Amino acid sequence: MKLLSVVAVLALLTGPAAAQMMNLMPEVKTKTPEEKEQDAITDKAYRESLRKIPDTKAVDPWGNVRSEAPKAAPKTATPAKQPRTKTGSAAN
Repeated sequence: MKLLSVVAVLALLTGPAAAQMMNLMPEVKTKTPEEKEQDAITDKAYRESLRKIPDTKAVDPWGNVRSEAPKAAPKTATPAKQPRTKTGSAAN
């Protein structure tokens, strides 16, 4: 009886899985010459519309918040780096 119930459960679980496996290989559609020509026209129109978009300058989203323009950091000489040990701490 136990074996029969296990077989029944396995049969119920494999049915939907087998149905899903049938759609793994969709039909291959070939385009007609008219469809290919229409696709080429659409692609060309898309590329031309992209060229019509004007170039924009960088936008500063925090520009309204600042009271003045950001200042450039002063250039300073960098100190010489000390050799580090394997643990990453400076040698004393």
